Amino acid sequence: MAKVKLTAGRIENFQCATGKAQAFLWCAEVHGLAVRATAGSTRKRYIFESKVKGKTMRLTIGEVNIWSIDAAQIEARRLQILIDQGKDPREVKANEEAAKEAEKLAKEKEAAALFIQNVRESVTVAEAWDAYIKERSASIKDGKPEWGDRHKAHHAYFVKAGGVKRKRGRRPNESETTRPGMLVPFMSMRLIDLDVNTVSAWLKNEVAQAPTSAAKAFRFLRAFITWCAKNDDYSAIVHSDACHTESIKRLVPAPRTKKNDSLRRAQIRPWFEAVKNINNPVISAYLQSLLLTGARRNELASLQWQDVDFKWKSMTIRDKVEGLRVIPLTPYVEHLIAELPRRNEFVFSSPSAASGRLEEPRNPHNKALTVAALPALSLHGLRRSFGTLSEWVEVPAGIVAQIMGHKPSAIAEKHYIQRELDLLHLWHVKIEQWILQEAGIKIVPNQAGLHEVQL
Repeated sequence: MAKVKLTAGRIENFQCATGKAQAFLWCAEVHGLAVRATAGSTRKRYIFESKVKGKTMRLTIGEVNIWSIDAAQIEARRLQILIDQGKDPREVKANEEAAKEAEKLAKEKEAAALFIQNVRESVTVAEAWDAYIKERSASIKDGKPEWGDRHKAHHAYFVKAGGVKRKRGRRPNESETTRPGMLVPFMSMRLIDLDVNTVSAWLKNEVAQAPTSAAKAFRFLRAFITWCAKNDDYSAIVHSDACHTESIKRLVPAPRTKKNDSLRRAQIRPWFEAVKNINNPVISAYLQSLLLTGARRNELASLQWQDVDFKWKSMTIRDKVEGLRVIPLTPYVEHLIAELPRRNEFVFSSPSAASGRLEEPRNPHNKALTVAALPALSLHGLRRSFGTLSEWVEVPAGIVAQIMGHKPSAIAEKHYIQRELDLLHLWHVKIEQWILQEAGIKIVPNQAGLHEVQL
């Protein structure tokens, strides 16, 4: 192959000979460098040809109208140096391109991650809270929803916007409109900003105003943050320790039982006398039944006629913990219930309430306490009274707990003792009889059923 010094004129005049597919103009100064021309084309390219591992290799450097002679020579020398070093220029080029592509992908991935992080960091507490409520409300365990309607309502209460005009009487110094829920201040914040300092400042303010409600709101907030920490969408931006540091725990008021929030033995008779004189027979029967069954206020208020079995003397209570529990229908409670009007499906019905059942019996109860000259007593205090007064009859603790719907605490209670309804009925009747005896009420049978005799 004849070699010449490459010049612009020689390259310009170089053509592929007729009858040949391609022709090469080889450089006399740099080994392996040539100009390649092909038949039927005016395009010419610099190429480099050499042997790599005993085999001929040819690479295209570039167009002659783009690459200068000097640049093409430099590139050819570079390729030869790689070969002299035992490297294949094709592999080197492929590796370089792969590295560039990997770098490009890494930058794109980094940019995407940064974008996602920015999006995540912009997530508000309200957005995460809505996802939390939706997921937990739909959760099913052992074939039943994990959250009941009341539990959902409590969560909704703490994030209500407030500002609604109060329909009922106000307490002293209370505003005409409802205040925002305790967790509302967090809702507009970014989730990433909800940290220990934020929670601490909030707790100090709320505990000073309403310690019991603040403690409950805190427990809801803590459960929410724990959920976020376990959720892939929020775990990277939530401060999982926001509610778990020792400094925070010291700010949370400990749960306290109301002192003296139960009836004493000497107070039973005046309480019954006042409650039985309440003009509304449904409220009167409800309050007495609340004391004599030890049920939770909403469990009893939601009792339906289909839940009362007059034949087998039982009532099915919609337990807020276990779902359902069956308790005895004692004689006096049966007497109270049987006398009530059957307006709808609820035993303790209310034609004025939207739900159709008794909603708020506290005012009549408080008035009855005033008439009887008794100290303040909450509706939950009636449930507490049932457990306390039962000790006068020396009832086994497990019996009372099962009637009231308390979870068993001892191993034997949990796994071995399964009391039949008849056994519960035996003891429950004894409790009722003792309370009625203290109240001065006697139940005697007649042809129509039972009737009361005031002692």
